[in-house]
Amino acid sequence: MEADSLCRSSCGGEEMKAAGTMEKRELVHLFVTVFLSSFSIFLVFPAITDVTIAAVCPGRESCSLAIYLTGFQQAMIGMGTVVMNPLIGNLSDLYGRKALLTFPLTLSIIPLAILAYSRETNFFYAFYLLRTLTAMTCEGSVNCLALAYVADNIPEKERISTFGILAGFTSTSFVCGTLVARFLPTSLTFQVAALGSMMAAVYMRIFLKESRLSDHGDSSLSRPILKGSEPVLERITDDDDYTPKEKVAFKKMPSAADLFGLLRSSKTLSQAGIITFFQSLAEGGMQATVLYFFKARFQFNKNQFADILLLVGISGAISQMIFMPLLATRIREERMLSFGLLLSCISMFLNSVAWAPWVPYAATVFSSFGLLAQPTIRSIASKQVGPTEQGKAQGCMAGISSFANIISPLVFSPLTALFLSEDAPFNFPGFSIMCLGLATVIALILSTMIRVSPPISSHSVA
Repeated sequence: MEADSLCRSSCGGEEMKAAGTMEKRELVHLFVTVFLSSFSIFLVFPAITDVTIAAVCPGRESCSLAIYLTGFQQAMIGMGTVVMNPLIGNLSDLYGRKALLTFPLTLSIIPLAILAYSRETNFFYAFYLLRTLTAMTCEGSVNCLALAYVADNIPEKERISTFGILAGFTSTSFVCGTLVARFLPTSLTFQVAALGSMMAAVYMRIFLKESRLSDHGDSSLSRPILKGSEPVLERITDDDDYTPKEKVAFKKMPSAADLFGLLRSSKTLSQAGIITFFQSLAEGGMQATVLYFFKARFQFNKNQFADILLLVGISGAISQMIFMPLLATRIREERMLSFGLLLSCISMFLNSVAWAPWVPYAATVFSSFGLLAQPTIRSIASKQVGPTEQGKAQGCMAGISSFANIISPLVFSPLTALFLSEDAPFNFPGFSIMCLGLATVIALILSTMIRVSPPISSHSVA
């Protein structure tokens, strides 16, 4: 009897260990999918400005209409993703991560295929319309679903390291996309991007296995927030015997009250949401204004811009894929969050008072470690909900980030233009960058107040 018990215990342990190994191997397919998808997006970034101006204002070097079209598109995309990211996250809890990943990966192919065929004015406007509509539907949802997939398959203690590695793959795809774009002629850029987007969708459908939420997590940790999420017992008949099976029913369309209810369900989750807002506000403002500031301050051109972006991408990938897993074993998540936000503040303040062209290059050292903040926030949020609510939590965080990215350009772009003009109230060209740093300071202060409960593993992965 005792020997049989030991055998069962040993065999069970080996099975759990093997299951955990298989789940971690599945993440390799997820990382490849995220890399290919992000690569196709970043590849067109350097070329899209010239293509837009050539289509809208042929023969001109600058075009106000192109700027307004781009700004309108960004605002519309932000408004769409505020609604769609929480919805897609919620549906992924019901239908599975792989099923919902198919949706954005497939839609993203269509706009790229149009410009791959022709970049003439009519085709550009077709691209513009479809790009706006598809991005309103699925911008950021691949990352949201990838984070939920990681949370399904990785124990809580290892989750922050894996989130960092996932972010590192995105940074690596940014570096690769930017490098390839520099050497690839514009005529081939969109064809290669469309091919990469197709490969991401096909690879995901063939190799990525669906998460099985019932295999992950103690039911005691599942805390349904939305109405209609109570477990339902379903009678399953098998050879005249039946066993009750727990089936979870969800509302398919989350309302604003549902999302606020989700945030209010945990003080830590609500704090993470507020930190996400201020951090995304500063990050979106930097993306919208800092290159214009560098051009006006130091007359940088596209080569200097590319150099700085590549430095940020390379150093960011190193910090997320190497330093973040190392730090995760030594310091608590909330301390890592504060560390990342502190270095992000230093980077913004340095850029705001930059006195020489080498200062922005030096500031990339700090900004690269500032990239640790976002994966850490997502890891903290993932531990505040049960295994059947990971999609909702990540979608909610993505929605908050999208909302901040709508507000940020509307506030900081005019502020930057004002202080770079001759009509500035006082001589401080980097004033808007300093304001962005102050927004990050608010996030930093809030991060020192957050208290994460000790992780209780919702996984039985050895």
